Amino acid sequence: MGNQSADTSRAVEMLNVMASMQEEHNAQVHPDWRVQRYEYYRAIWVECAEMLDHFGWKWWKKQDADINQVKLELVDIWHFALSELLRSESLTDAVAVELYNLEVPRTTDAEAFRLAIEELAESSLRTKSFELSPFISAMAALPMSYGNLYAMYIGKNVLNQFRQNNGYKTGEYRKLWSGREDNEHLVEILEELGDRLLPEDLYEALEARYRAS
Repeated sequence: MGNQSADTSRAVEMLNVMASMQEEHNAQVHPDWRVQRYEYYRAIWVECAEMLDHFGWKWWKKQDADINQVKLELVDIWHFALSELLRSESLTDAVAVELYNLEVPRTTDAEAFRLAIEELAESSLRTKSFELSPFISAMAALPMSYGNLYAMYIGKNVLNQFRQNNGYKTGEYRKLWSGREDNEHLVEILEELGDRLLPEDLYEALEARYRAS
């Protein structure tokens, strides 16, 4: 019971870290982001379509799933989900507990994942908000653990900060570095850093690659 309590506390701590980083990023985009009426639900269903393209759904051609990019798209959705939960004051410890208790299978259930993504897109359009249940279903079908979500969220959040600091909002930022998208460089850097992942090290590595391209 004691270990379970400690694990749950860690899950809540991870959620609080992500919430704090999301709050900081949103304020960088607009200081009064909470009252701007940004359509986070629209960003979520568009990201769902992009994720299906990375995963593969076309029966008339051969497609190989790019799982790392699929995971990053799911992380992108989590950014918008966090923003919606923060804005609506619905981000509670219970969210962390549900994510922590996610049962992660060993293999990908391809069709279950596609259906879960469609359900996530449908729920965002129907509610014009975010529902946690279809998001968790997508994580389980991929599969993607809460720990993996957390690590990749940290990475993508740092990349988003890097983008903003280099003119993403004003159109000056170059998303292609040496012929590849910045998301691809991010995945490589995350693999290189491994357990040594620190936000400042990741930012420096991104900057080095960006300047060299």
